[in-house]
Amino acid sequence: MPPLLEVVQVSKRFGGVRALRGVSLTIESGSPGSLVALIGPNGAGKTTLFEIISGSQRPTTGTVRFGGADVTRLPPHRIARLGVGRTFQIARLFPDLRVLDNVLVGVTFGSRNRGDRVERHRTAERLLELVGLHDKAAARARELSLGEQKRVELAVALGIEPRLLLLDELTSGLPPRGREEVIRFYGRLRERGLTILAIEHSLSVLTELADRVVVLHQGELVADGAPRDVFAVRQVVEIYLGDAE
Repeated sequence: MPPLLEVVQVSKRFGGVRALRGVSLTIESGSPGSLVALIGPNGAGKTTLFEIISGSQRPTTGTVRFGGADVTRLPPHRIARLGVGRTFQIARLFPDLRVLDNVLVGVTFGSRNRGDRVERHRTAERLLELVGLHDKAAARARELSLGEQKRVELAVALGIEPRLLLLDELTSGLPPRGREEVIRFYGRLRERGLTILAIEHSLSVLTELADRVVVLHQGELVADGAPRDVFAVRQVVEIYLGDAE
């Protein structure tokens, strides 16, 4: 069985800036319910890597495979249909649509198993229940708090029935209580058997939960392994833990 995700020697240039330098990363297929933490300081290339995996950017060089298929040049909607869900650091919703309708967009246009209208509606309601927003279904997305908008976006991403979920700083900008909620969501997602690749600025959010930690620095992968092993690497200690919250 091919790996779920293969990033092979991926580099990305923006003019004279090298955002990624020969990054290789593999997530095996037989790892349901696993959480891989992607960490590094601002400008390390984490979001750029997400953009390339999800199809929003194309690498300058290198290859991305998902489930054994080369997806390097596929557009984002094709990659989503294959089973890659994603959230963004700043939630990207339809602000004037109801919360339920935002989730229905993901269920209707992203899912491989759409079902009929009634089933799609039930699925969207179940996802809002999962993220704790069933009571906000009729609200407009713009009326929600930042934390609530991020939870709606998570429900939208789950609506495509992802095999791999890319989460970009779910806790960014949230107060401590909001962060605690997000940590609980990570636990629920793992219980559902989802494989998660997550960017978080605060190491404390993921160190307790992550099965594996991948560290980027100036566009290069400098450490990859179990949390205990990675956090024992001198370079990681000096550069990253000193900035941890």
